[in-house]
Formats: sequence, C-alpha cells, structure tokens
Amino acid sequence: MDSPQSSTWSLSKNLFYLFILLSTNLLTLFISTTLYSSCSLTSTVNIPEVINDVTNTQLPPEFIDFTSPKDLPFGWNSNFDSDKLYPPVGSPCTLFPDELNRYMTYQVNGSCPDDELLAQKLLLKGCEPLPRRRCRPAASPEYVEPYPIPKSFWSTPSDSSVVWSAYTCKNYLCLINRKRDQKGFDDCKDCFDLEGREKNRWVDSKTRGGVDFGIDEVLEVKKDGLIRIGLDIGGGVGTFAVRMRERNITIVTTTMNLNGPFNSFIASRGVVPMYISISQRLPFFDNTLDIVHSMHVLSNWIPTTLLHFLVFDIYRVLIPGGLFWLDHFFCVGEQLEEVYIPLLDSIGFNKIKWVVGRKLDRGPELQEMYLSALLEKPLNNSW
Repeated sequence: MDSPQSSTWSLSKNLFYLFILLSTNLLTLFISTTLYSSCSLTSTVNIPEVINDVTNTQLPPEFIDFTSPKDLPFGWNSNFDSDKLYPPVGSPCTLFPDELNRYMTYQVNGSCPDDELLAQKLLLKGCEPLPRRRCRPAASPEYVEPYPIPKSFWSTPSDSSVVWSAYTCKNYLCLINRKRDQKGFDDCKDCFDLEGREKNRWVDSKTRGGVDFGIDEVLEVKKDGLIRIGLDIGGGVGTFAVRMRERNITIVTTTMNLNGPFNSFIASRGVVPMYISISQRLPFFDNTLDIVHSMHVLSNWIPTTLLHFLVFDIYRVLIPGGLFWLDHFFCVGEQLEEVYIPLLDSIGFNKIKWVVGRKLDRGPELQEMYLSALLEKPLNNSW
C-alpha cells in the first residue's frame, strides 16, 4: 500500500504535467492567431503589396504609372495568357531611386529634360530597357536633313543634326580631330574621321596582316546571296554596316553614345543604329540572322559568365549555317588558353578561320593577344 507522501508526490507530478500541456496548447493558439494570421487564405493583408507600398514611396509616380499592370481593353487574351499587360523595365531601375526620380520627373505631354547622359548612365547600370516617358525628346532647333544615299555613306553630317550637350565635343570637326588634339581615352577615338582609318576598314585585308579579315573574303565562305541580314555588336560609327550595305546586305548596328553621338551619326549615314548595351538580350528571334560581327567590344573587360551568356545569345539568333565573325577579340596571353578558347569551344560553333596575333599598341610588356575568328553555327544538328 502506498504511503500518503508518495500519493501526494504523484498528484503533484500529474498537476505539473497538466500545467505543461495546457501552457503548450495556449502558446500554440497564440502563435497561430497572431503571427500566422497574415498568411491565411482569408487574410486581407497582402505581404507583397506591403513591400511594394514601402518601395513605391521612393519611386517617382510617373514610373509607377508606367510599370503598373494595365488591364487589356478586351479582357483575357490567349496570346498573353493574361487579362493584363506588364510594361517591361530593367529590374535594377529601382536600385537607383535618385537617378530614376530625375529621369522620370517631367511635364507629361511637354518637353523631356535634356538628360541623355543621365539616361545612358541608368541604362549602363542595368536599368535596361529604360521606362518609356510621355514627353518629347530634346532635338536641335535648326535640324538639317541628312544627305541622300549613297552620298550619306561617306559624308560627315551637319552639326545641326545633333544635340551636343552630353558630349565634350560640340561639333563634328572636334570629333574628327580629337585623336590628334585630345588627351586621355575616349571610345573609338578616331572613328568619326571618315577620311582616316574608317576609309580602309575591312578592305583589302591582305595588306594588313593575319588578324585583319576583309569583308569580301568572309562573304566568299558562303554562296552569293546567302548572307542577307545581320548584326554588328558595338559597331562604332556604322562603317561595317555601310560596307555591307554597299554589297546589298542589311546590318543593324548596336552602339552606345560614349562621349560621342554614335547613334545619330550611324543614322545620318543611312544605316540602322540600335541603342542597347552588351548586357541586353539580343532583340531578335531564334535562328533568324545570317551573320553577327563584333570588333574589339567582346573582350576580356566583360565578366566571363556574362560573356558566356552573350556568345550563346549570338548562337541563338544565327540561322543554322550562319556566321559569327569575332573580330580582334583581345586578352592577356594565358587567358586565351585557360579561359576564352574553352569558352568558345563550349558553344558549339564550327571553326572556319582562327588567327591569333600579338596586340602591341599598348606595349609588348602587357603580353596582350588578338584573336580573330570566323565561326559557323552547324547547318545540321545545331540544337
């Protein structure tokens, strides 16, 4: 028979366990009705909306007005798989609220600020595409029409065709002479001089050395008429596109306006500029272009992973049998063997021409190398 003391101990122990059980249940109920209530199916609180509300307080109203979802006038659309349209902008736009605020602050239906430099800085930071604006862009008050084709191909356009506020030079004569007169680095420093090196680019390659391919020797790789349309990435002032136009081939030229009106100059020559950075996905459908060319731009200054994505994007837009002309790619000697040849080999191109030479313009001590290559997307089994 149990003693009174042991019975008292058993009762105390049972009451303790009961207290623990009740406390645990009450704690669980409290947590479930407070912390988890905002995640329940019937909750009226939308967490993403709260986050957006906080973010939107830092963003200009015109930006929010453009980027917010828009109801389609006729409701659900099977092509969109939605009843709304979502205007695209580069996701990093919101990382730079001060610059974005300046860019998107203007009078609706009025004149845009003269802010080309601000817009380009935003774009190069990854705010690409830039948001659309509801204002009229800055333009020269005394605009002069370009020369007719073919005179426009090799003529310097009027100074009045450009808004010069974003550039160090304020006329084309300054740009033509800046290689001689201006100290420091500028992108494509001598490109605007159409009577200088531009006059002989990609012509008569045999007089200029192994890494300099000529347009005609490249076109000979394919039957006449098979190279019809293409793209030049980072094409300076559009001379490659002009050379191709003279051969009845249409080339779109991508370029930025790095301290010079490259896009305006290209358009004045009568070929098509495209204002996108090397980070942007190429705005062409798969298997559509006959040739893609790039000179100097695709080189070791680009982060390796980004370059890998970019070359695969070039492969994507080329037709089976299309050509990728990698023109004067440069890097340090050991990088070529260790990084860039394996990268190019991984894409799946066939090698038609492959020439390596030394890059000596900045001195032999840097041990820089050029690679010029003509690569072909396989005609069959390119997938």
